[in-house]
Amino acid sequence: MTHRVLVLTGGPAAGKSTTALALATTTPRTAFIDVDDVRQLVKNGGAAPWDGAEGASQQLLGVRNATCLASNFVGQGINVTVADVVNPITLALDRELLPDVLVVRLTLGLEEARRRAAQRTVYLTDAEFEELHRQQGDNLQVDHELDVADMGIDEQVAAVMKIWTAG
Repeated sequence: MTHRVLVLTGGPAAGKSTTALALATTTPRTAFIDVDDVRQLVKNGGAAPWDGAEGASQQLLGVRNATCLASNFVGQGINVTVADVVNPITLALDRELLPDVLVVRLTLGLEEARRRAAQRTVYLTDAEFEELHRQQGDNLQVDHELDVADMGIDEQVAAVMKIWTAG
């Protein structure tokens, strides 16, 4: 495996966390980091990424903390899967702090994302959901794009694993 760290990005309900966790639990010596979980360590005064300057600052802090964790794992010979909705700024920070990172964007249309989201708890407003989905259509310099609209989770995990191990 050439890339020790795999970052999965995509809009809400693309299956980032589910896929990254499945890969981590089935790949020997692999950790899983959900950058949302890292950001939510701030229990008093936490701000969502879209909450102005403070939210943007905490978003970058979350990425820095997640990349620090990933680097520590890699330093011990442990692979890492990361789930995050990246943007051009956070993606550049990922690449700066994790030079050998592999970034895969999971894509699906808004209607399919809404269908998937209806099957689980969603903590976003409709406007936030749509904006995060729209941002993933921006020109992000990812290494691979994978259309997951017609994939079940097992198929999605297998497809990402193939990309990750091809390195």
